[in-house]
Amino acid sequence: MSYCTNEDIRNQIEEARLVQLTDDEGTGTVEEDRVTQAIADANSEIDGYLGLRMKLPLAPVPVTLQRLAIDIAVYNLYSRREKIPEHRAERYRNAIRFLEGVVAGKISLGSADPDGNPLAPNAPEMAKDNPERAFTRSTLTGF
Repeated sequence: MSYCTNEDIRNQIEEARLVQLTDDEGTGTVEEDRVTQAIADANSEIDGYLGLRMKLPLAPVPVTLQRLAIDIAVYNLYSRREKIPEHRAERYRNAIRFLEGVVAGKISLGSADPDGNPLAPNAPEMAKDNPERAFTRSTLTGF
C-alpha cells in the first residue's frame, strides 16, 4: 500500500526541479519510475517503523502518514542528485522523529490510529493504593 502518489510529489516540487532530479537520460521529462521508486522507498521506511507497533498495511491511510511519505520521498529524490536543501533535510528529520514517537507510544496517528495510542510496554502506571504522604506541611514545619 502506498502512502502517497506521484501526483502528491508533483504538488510539492515544481516540474523543472522534478525533471532535474529524475531525468538521468537527458530527455527533458520527469522519469515517473524514479518518482515511484522514491515513494516505494519512503513507504518501506515508514513501514519499517510502524511495523514494530501495528499491523500493516494500514487502511485507510492516515493523512499524517501521507504528509510524512511525501517529505521522505522528496528527500529521497533530492538525495539522488545534489546537496539536499536544508528545509527538505529538516522535514525528513522531523518525519523520522514523528515515526519514532509513534513507535514509542508517545504520538498517536490520531483517529486513524488502528491501535489507539497504547502505552509503551515499560511505561510506569499509577497505583490505586498509594501510601500516605511522607512529607506534608506539618512534617516539614521549620525547614
